[in-house]
Amino acid sequence: MNQIRIIAGKWRGRKISFLDQKGLRPSPDRVRETLFNWLQFDIVGTHCLDLFAGSGILALEACSRGAKQVTCIELNRETASNIKNNIELLQAEEIFFLQQNALEFLQTSNTNNKYDLVFLDPPFKENLLEPSIALLESNSWLAKSALIYLESDQPLEDCLLPENWTLVKNKKAGQVYYGLCQRTG
Repeated sequence: MNQIRIIAGKWRGRKISFLDQKGLRPSPDRVRETLFNWLQFDIVGTHCLDLFAGSGILALEACSRGAKQVTCIELNRETASNIKNNIELLQAEEIFFLQQNALEFLQTSNTNNKYDLVFLDPPFKENLLEPSIALLESNSWLAKSALIYLESDQPLEDCLLPENWTLVKNKKAGQVYYGLCQRTG
């Protein structure tokens, strides 16, 4: 088992465990700290979606910092079980967890719950970023002014974004490109 710490909020300093699995790479402390600094005035009270949850650290960090509700999606059975254990350990009642294929989840039309913030950090080598972006937009998953966090092994400027999305912040840490998009209308 590996461990990663929650940086801030009500669970600041708490460590959660994650499995050593191929393709699982939790967002490093430095990247998460930058991301949540960007979101510091926008996170409290939000409805969030963590697709391709992996370790679950982004969902837990969002809850720790005041998100109202986070839907967490992870397909891998062992990884999903580990996330559920961490949710129970922290008594993170704000997290609604689904063990499901993220693209299948997004393929259904959504008219009920619009997400204010989405964490989109799919496995790099599976080319899931752009299909996920298209489904988020076309199937009405996003609130009017939603924020979407993207993480990739390719420059985000090269990513095909919907016309009503603007890449407002982006950085690179090692081999990881990450950024925040703002949706309008």
